[in-house]
Amino acid sequence: MPGIGIEGPEELEERAIRSLNEGSVKEGLKLMLRAAKGYEGRGEKADAARLYKYLGYILLEKTGDVSKARPSLLKGAYLYLDLIDRELSRPEVDLDSLDDYCFNVLEVFARLGDEKNLREYAEEFAAIYEDLGNSYKDNNDVEMAIRAYESAYRYYRIIDDADSYRRVSEALITLYGQVAEAKLERGDVLGAARAFYRLAYFILAIFGYDIHFMEMMDTAAKNFEKASKLAYSNGDLDGTTGALVQAQYAYLLAKNFNRAKLIGLNTARMLHQVVSAYRSQGDDEKTALKLLELAEALVGIGKTSEGLEAYKSALEYKSNLKMRTRIRLAFLKKHAAENGSKEVLSDVETMEYYLGKGRDAKALELAEKAMERENLRDILEKIHEAEGVY
Repeated sequence: MPGIGIEGPEELEERAIRSLNEGSVKEGLKLMLRAAKGYEGRGEKADAARLYKYLGYILLEKTGDVSKARPSLLKGAYLYLDLIDRELSRPEVDLDSLDDYCFNVLEVFARLGDEKNLREYAEEFAAIYEDLGNSYKDNNDVEMAIRAYESAYRYYRIIDDADSYRRVSEALITLYGQVAEAKLERGDVLGAARAFYRLAYFILAIFGYDIHFMEMMDTAAKNFEKASKLAYSNGDLDGTTGALVQAQYAYLLAKNFNRAKLIGLNTARMLHQVVSAYRSQGDDEKTALKLLELAEALVGIGKTSEGLEAYKSALEYKSNLKMRTRIRLAFLKKHAAENGSKEVLSDVETMEYYLGKGRDAKALELAEKAMERENLRDILEKIHEAEGVY
């Protein structure tokens, strides 16, 4: 009859999500499995892998039984491995797609608690990315070389291969140095500051929290401060305060506590004015962002209660995982600076990397774990309270 036909995977996926949202779990799971098979049958492996993984996560969440979730999760992982092979066979590798596929494979094995496969594939991916980084570097494609090496660094860290992640760190230090110099020559002080800031973390990986790291972080801080002055001279208060908060925390990590405090106090005063201006304009997006910056500035100078109050106000305008991660990062950076902790700062670097990749949920998960581990539970409880989680 006209108008009657077999549903496509897109329709099945929509029905599955609707059923799950309405509490019909069994029906939702059946529909999702059909949708995944539909995508697979059409050769759309990325969508099939995504749904098989999602199906496994739901089964794990609802039953708590890894054995029930394993088949779906493994199916998703092996489809992602097929996608990795396909991507690597292309003349031009799409690093964003490759990153996504590799991340998903490792996430599945982490969820399954499969340490053997997690290490095996992390090692394999690290070698792939390092080879890609070497090729890009040989072709003088600095930006792509940095992206590839940073992924290699991440995977070598997972398997704790110190010799390899230090080797990659050395390459990244050289490349970020080139980027910073090039940006300074072009007058892009803010871009240079960000490059120096990233460079400092790879110095940390080799030397630990010592004078080498602190000197580079101080260089980043001075450039952030210079960028803030340039923004101010152009009447850009938005850019001024953004750069100042970054300068404050770079000085903090450089253990230049007096400078960090002075900047924090001045920035907080300026941010009160900026927030008022955006409020009066009815710009909720900017109000939320500047209130978050105010919270960060206050946390950095030790005003925890005032900082959390500003954060709570920010959430009234807008709330997302990135904001929730950033407030935790502020406390973790302050804690790392006060205790000279390489471990905490390595975690911070990983969280910022994931934020940059749009992996906000992963960054937040790591931030929570780090705060728990570092006995910052009292502060974490206060953050949860500000977020309305009791």
